[in-house]
Parts: sequence; structure tokens; C-alpha cells
Amino acid sequence: MPPDTASLTLTPSTSPAPLTRSSALFGLFVLVGLATSTWVTRTPALRDALQASTEQMGMVLFGFSLGSMLGILTANALTQRLHARRATGLGMVINLCGLALLALGTGYASVPLAFAGFVLFGLGMGWSDIAVNVECAALENAVARPLLTTLHGCFSLGALLGALLGSLMAWQNVPVLWHLLGVAGVAAMLSAPLLRQIHNTSAQAAQAAPGTLADTTAGSGSMLQAFKQRGVLLIGLFALGLALAEGAAHDWLPLLMVDGYGFAPAQGTLIYMLFTLGMAVGRFSGQALLRRVERHTLMRASACAAACGLALVIVAQHPLLGALAVVLWGLGAALGFPLALSAAAEGGGASAPRVSAVATLGYVAILVGPPLLGFLGEHHGLRLAMLPVLTMVAIAWAVAYTLRPQGLQLREVKAG
Repeated sequence: MPPDTASLTLTPSTSPAPLTRSSALFGLFVLVGLATSTWVTRTPALRDALQASTEQMGMVLFGFSLGSMLGILTANALTQRLHARRATGLGMVINLCGLALLALGTGYASVPLAFAGFVLFGLGMGWSDIAVNVECAALENAVARPLLTTLHGCFSLGALLGALLGSLMAWQNVPVLWHLLGVAGVAAMLSAPLLRQIHNTSAQAAQAAPGTLADTTAGSGSMLQAFKQRGVLLIGLFALGLALAEGAAHDWLPLLMVDGYGFAPAQGTLIYMLFTLGMAVGRFSGQALLRRVERHTLMRASACAAACGLALVIVAQHPLLGALAVVLWGLGAALGFPLALSAAAEGGGASAPRVSAVATLGYVAILVGPPLLGFLGEHHGLRLAMLPVLTMVAIAWAVAYTLRPQGLQLREVKAG
């Protein structure tokens, strides 16, 4: 008997409303964003506590990349085996244990312990993020409403809340150990009731389509098959560029502002908060924008704004201009990844392999690319280290002109 069988056979009278199911996914992504932003906002303090150089900090962050790669490469098989609810729950447990271990590594000034914490954090994030994205894409198709932009907006909202809390903690010189442990504990308590509201819509969709179950499980083989489709490959390339812009900011923006512009650590954290604010505003505006603007036009505009913001951050001479450009960077990066996932979900046949393929490329960019920038930053400064990111965003901008995804057919869905 497959896991969570009961949740796959819900009758219409017992199945929760789409709003309830999507709200649970949104809440979980708020917690993921909060946990991620928690350590990002304290990267200057992390570096000081570990007594690491910029290059060494890049190697510590590589633990995050290593764990994330393991997570995203095994998430599809895990989701196939456990379905979305249990895969997400396991990912959240591992993720928050990693945050706690990172806190202990910082408290004891142990680079190996911090590295191990980043590995676990990345592994859990890879599992939970892909499981939630696949589930939300299936729910979006089921209810014919744009949900993915709001889902990723919730991540940005969590990141914004984490940045606010991190700014306060940095301002008050609260030890990183207690800050990270506190967030891990609170997130663990809030996750349990949300997980119970996930009812495996993606698995139900696979059951409802005879003969497609093997394809919709989104295993590694079906992902590779998906990449053979030219449209999926182009959408994935677009997602890669915009996701890299997002990941570079999450990993390096506070340090970039400190080292590149001479801001104090608390000020660098506040400027990172401006980025998360731009991301949140952009993503929560996504549903309204999609009702007025075609998706491919919005994808072009997003890439253009991200490229302009990045270019200004790289070349700006005045700190105020650099700080303001961060908002444009955030607004541009906000919609790229969720729009790419929505585009991948549309079309005939099983959508889960396409969504998983694009999500995998996006998460590779978010989680693996940015730590490599530390090596460039050590020798050329973090401002110039953003040039490869700008190049990839420019490529995504060009790719957006080759895409003609169909508009999502919208309809209103009652809460009941």
C-alpha cells in the first residue's frame, strides 16, 4: 500500500477547499524563507565568529551547495515514494536540524560543524522546496488560478520577516547561536499543523490520469526526458538566470554592501531587507499582473529589471544609489522563477516531470552558483563577482523573447 493512501482517496465532502490547501503550502514557504533569511542576515557575524576570509566563507557556504545538490537530485524520487506531505515534512525536519547545527558551529567557532550544518540545511531545503513546488503546480492546474507567484511571494515574505528580525538581532549584538536556535525552534512548532493540511494533490492527479503514473512521478529519468523538449530547456535556462540573481543576493548581498560600499554590518542587513521587500512586492503583485499582462511579456520585464538593478549595483559610485538599485534587483528577480514553473506546468501530458526539471535547474542556480562567487570576490571584490550573474540574467532576457507560453485560463474558486 502506498504511503498516505487515505489522503489520495478523499471524497469531495472531506477534501479541504483549495484555499485551505494552498494556504498550508504558503505558510510552509514563509517558514522556509524565514529560516534562510535568518542565517543570511547574520553572514557578517558568521564570518567573524568563524574567523574566515571571503574565500573561506565561500567554502563554508559550499556545504549548503553540496547538501542542496543532494536534496534536489533525490527530491523527485523521495516525493514519488512518500508523496508531497511526508517528503515536505522530512525536508523541514532536516532543514531545521541543520539550522540548529549551524548555530552550534558558530557558537563553538567550529568551521567543520558549521559546514555540516549547511549540508543538512541545504539537503532539507532541496527536499521540501521541490515537493512543495510540484504540489503547488498541481494545485494551480487543478483550480486554474495562479498560485506559484504567491507561493514564492510567501518565501520572500518570510525572508523579509527574517531580515527584520536579523537586523534587530545584529543591532542588539545578540549572539548568532541563540538567534538561530530560537528561529529553528519556533519554525519547528509552526510546521506541524501546516503539514497536516497537505493532501497530495500531485499524487491524486497522477492517479486520475490512467497510464501516466510512471511519468508523473518525476523521477530522474522522466526529468531527463523533459529536458529533451526544446520549450522545457529554454524555460529552464530562463529560470536558471533569474534564480541565480535571487540566490546571489541571498548569499552575498549583506557582505557586498559591507565590503563593496563600506556600510556597517547592521546597515548591510537593512539593505538586504530592501531586496526582500522588492521580492515580496513583486511576487504578491504577480496574480494581479497576470490578469493584465501576458506571461512572456512579464518574463521579459522581470529579466530587464533584474539586469538593470544588478548593473547599477556593480557600477554605482554612490552608496545610496547602490542601495536603491537593490530594490530594482529584487523586483526583477521576484517573478522569474515562479513564472518559469507555471510555464512548465502547462501543456499536454504529465506536468510533474517538466516542473521538476525546471525547478531543479532553478535550485541549482540558487543554491550552487552563489557560493562559487566567493572565489571571485576574494580576488576581485564582490561587486565584480556579480558580473557572471549579470551575464546569465542578460541571457535569460534574450531567451524570454523566444518563449510563447499560453496564458493561464483563470477562474474564480470559492473558499468553500
